[in-house]
Amino acid sequence: MDLKQRTLKKETSCVGIGLHTGKKVNMKIKPAPVNTGIIFIRKDIPGQPEIPVSFENVVAPERATNLIYNGYKVQTVEHLLAALYGCGIDNAIIEIDAPEVPAMDGSAAPFVFLIQMDAGILVQNAFKKFFIIKKTFRFEYNSSLILAYPSKELKIEYMIEFNHPLLRSQNYKFEFSTKKFINEISRARTFGFLHEVDALKKMGLAKGGSLDNAIVLDNFRVLNPDGLRFEDECVRHKILDFIGDIATLGKPVIGHFVVKKSGHSVNHGMLKKLVSEPAYWKILSPEVEKDVDEQIELPVFDLPEFVPA
Repeated sequence: MDLKQRTLKKETSCVGIGLHTGKKVNMKIKPAPVNTGIIFIRKDIPGQPEIPVSFENVVAPERATNLIYNGYKVQTVEHLLAALYGCGIDNAIIEIDAPEVPAMDGSAAPFVFLIQMDAGILVQNAFKKFFIIKKTFRFEYNSSLILAYPSKELKIEYMIEFNHPLLRSQNYKFEFSTKKFINEISRARTFGFLHEVDALKKMGLAKGGSLDNAIVLDNFRVLNPDGLRFEDECVRHKILDFIGDIATLGKPVIGHFVVKKSGHSVNHGMLKKLVSEPAYWKILSPEVEKDVDEQIELPVFDLPEFVPA
């Protein structure tokens, strides 16, 4: 099993609009040396400031996961971070010329396509480090609950409940591998409710939202002409968001998470609390594969063929 870090073989790019800002953005994803991590560069700002991906740099994670560093911000990073995590990418430079990552179709699938099919993946000559859950951790906020258990692999069980006939209760259990991420999670789109649209726009949000980049539900039904990609697409998207949020730890995570009625702000609150209590976790820095194989089953960062929908 390959424990080495990964980057892209070559640069890849796309153009889109920001979900919340509605601004056009050109984005490039570039290879980076070992131990770089994921770094955003705002090309539209003098000096081209860098914004490293870290849970410590997450700010105002209400309707999206946003990063700020030295006063410079990049918004709605979670779907791109989930795609990078799902493909096993440890090191990349992301250049954007606007404040927000492009929404694309509201899922991570377009980013996965760019990474795997356009750029390709390069295995590097340095080992990954892993964030390991050591003992049961509990985080509650209002009606939200996140439990983290020791495990030999990354598992996520997610439950959502909404006051809507289609979403009263959805559950999904996901065991991580790149192939499963692509097939089960990456294509799940963000979703919202028609009655929230005006309020969100008054808050300066969802300016770029449309049926092309989000699932929209009225009081009874899905408004998108093509319907849903999965019957339980909404809970799958919540898992996508959760993966994007734990990606801000900067390392692959080994643990079993049970999540109920969470969101970006609760996910981030959980990460802050977890990291502040080192009795619950450890960093594993393998030097040879056998040292890890005795302790955990490593996440399967395979290289399956990507088949667009």
